[in-house]
Amino acid sequence: MPYEISYFHERVLSEIRSWPVEVLADYARLVELLAEHGPSLRLPHSRAFGDGLFELRPRGRSGIGRAFYCFLVGKRVVVLHAFIKKSQQTPDAELKLARKRLKELQHG
Repeated sequence: MPYEISYFHERVLSEIRSWPVEVLADYARLVELLAEHGPSLRLPHSRAFGDGLFELRPRGRSGIGRAFYCFLVGKRVVVLHAFIKKSQQTPDAELKLARKRLKELQHG
């Protein structure tokens, strides 16, 4: 049974839909892999950030996207935050927001 993918908020999905078309296409491919493989998905497609936070790593000619997600009980995946990377390093503000949303989900 595949994992069910959902979004923390409609704005997260809207952000992803606004990405450049080839980054969006790669995201769609990676989400299918995530739904199929769950926590077994690893680099270069997914990377663990610790404390139950992971990132999906779509890319295209015009940019690199990042989508932070977590796993919930019952084969559920929640995409917490998404953005287009503009630098080599993941900006602290983006990571902080994803961690805040993860805590909200874990602790109500």
